[in-house]
Amino acid sequence: QVPLVESGGGLVLPGASLQLACTASGRTISTFGMGWFRRPPGKEREFVAAISWSTNRKYYGDSVKGRFTISRDNDKNTVYLQMNNVTPEDSAVYYCASGPRISTQESQYDYWGQGTQVAVSS
Repeated sequence: QVPLVESGGGLVLPGASLQLACTASGRTISTFGMGWFRRPPGKEREFVAAISWSTNRKYYGDSVKGRFTISRDNDKNTVYLQMNNVTPEDSAVYYCASGPRISTQESQYDYWGQGTQVAVSS
């Protein structure tokens, strides 16, 4: 098991910035691919961003490219999602996940956090 706990969600205004964090406990994530996914209200869960264990590869969903940045600090066992210039369409429950390798596919991730809610509204 790799318990993952997301934090940093909340209610923000359109155009604001927000940083989510995902911290693993009990086991290092330094050799895992890590991903962020989100589930907007009434919709299916979708891919947001992913990062390889060595940080040399990063993938982004089309809707967040240029606005969101994924990063990781293996010493802190934490993965971050920096969200800039958010819009109401970014409102969702955000989940982090870990797996054996970087991937845009949910099925490739073995462990998931409980999620953190992000609401973008004026």
